[in-house]
Amino acid sequence: MKTTLKASLLVLLAVSLNAELKAQGVKIPQASSGQTITQDFGLGKITISYSRPNVKGRKIFGGLELYGNVWRTGANSATVIKFTDDVTFEGKPVPAGDYELFTVPGKDEWTVILNKMSKQWGAYEYKESEDLLRVKVKPVALKDKVETFTIQLANVYPTKAQLQLQWENTSVSVNLTTDVDTKVMASIDEAMKGEKKPYFSAAQYYYENGKDLNKALEWMNAAEAADQKGPWIRLWKGRVQLKMGDKKGAAASAEAGLKLAKESNNEEYVRLNSALLAEAKK
Repeated sequence: MKTTLKASLLVLLAVSLNAELKAQGVKIPQASSGQTITQDFGLGKITISYSRPNVKGRKIFGGLELYGNVWRTGANSATVIKFTDDVTFEGKPVPAGDYELFTVPGKDEWTVILNKMSKQWGAYEYKESEDLLRVKVKPVALKDKVETFTIQLANVYPTKAQLQLQWENTSVSVNLTTDVDTKVMASIDEAMKGEKKPYFSAAQYYYENGKDLNKALEWMNAAEAADQKGPWIRLWKGRVQLKMGDKKGAAASAEAGLKLAKESNNEEYVRLNSALLAEAKK
């Protein structure tokens, strides 16, 4: 039987069974539960929709899922991953869009695939010619068994994260990155031309991303002039000063922030400004 015909028959069977159960007023849980996860990443989002089979005492990789075979990476319909912004996938560029996620498990190496076909049932109609990319990654043995197949986004930072696949005693990770700096810097430059200038947030970005600290301090001073009661502005101004090597200025900013925080009973900024003051006085 051709794979396309087999896939069509399986879909028709599933649809007919579901229709029959609905007609009879019967509701039963799916053998493999569905899950959709959405993660903010850079200036965009990553959304993954997939079904989660259980081990149920079976040998999974090298058993139920044979080494060297294309796997739907879940159950039921192929797993779908959507990027709202361009990313890199283990170093390879991926344009924003929707893709099907397939894998080829191996004992010592996995192939992770992004495929451009949509709405595939399993891997029966999978075509390598429709692949956007393939990457090779090494599996890691887990001490504790993962009963339910899990996809997650871990170690998430503004410009990098890991796509992790975990099942049975195996974990596979794919490194993701995204470029936000170019967009953020352009948006800051544009916003500074406007009437309401984002002095504080722009200075924070400069501080945290290794930009011009003199410019960051200039903007913190402008933010401070516009807000005489914000202990957070004094805190961040002090952090910029300390990073510039101005311990005396950082201590003065922390003391001013501490005074404002105490006046407003803001315990969080009492603690943060106190910590900055202690660091500046070392």
